[in-house]
Amino acid sequence: MRRNLASLALTLALAACSPGGAGLSNARNTPGFAPGIDSRSQGVDGLIVGHRLMASGEYELALRAYYRAAAQQGMNVDILSALGSANLKLGRLGQAEQLLRRATAEDPAFVPALNNLGVVLMEKGQSGEARVIFQQAYALDSGDSDSIRENLRLAIAQSEAALYDTSNEKPAYNLVRRGQGSYVLLSQL
Repeated sequence: MRRNLASLALTLALAACSPGGAGLSNARNTPGFAPGIDSRSQGVDGLIVGHRLMASGEYELALRAYYRAAAQQGMNVDILSALGSANLKLGRLGQAEQLLRRATAEDPAFVPALNNLGVVLMEKGQSGEARVIFQQAYALDSGDSDSIRENLRLAIAQSEAALYDTSNEKPAYNLVRRGQGSYVLLSQL
């Protein structure tokens, strides 16, 4: 009986190990099993994966894909800009600004990095510097991008409004008496 069980176990083990999937079950074609990994093929570029994830609103996953791309390709201007954009979407303005400034330092003519840096600066309330950045991006883009034109328009409006807006300061008025029955209203503006 033991001999029969041992030979049956050996037969089953050999059948499962036979080449071409002719064993007891063909797991490659069975639904519910994950396909095998072909280690000889190239994976999809992490930058492309990150861009697709950004388009679908998965910013944290996109950030991870961009870091994988950086590990494979090295930190270049595309990856720095992509990392900055993902951090911007996640609300991490300080990190986004640092990455986008590095990208623009590496390639001062890279329009997407300039535009996104301008957006970060607008979000931080630095509309004057954002205006200058958007003007650079608009000039390098030759005015072809509607989004950059709109960003520039908003930055100009906001920076000019900041120059003329005195609503934050409450003027102090003093009523001063001049002579008999005459009063003058003085302000500190």
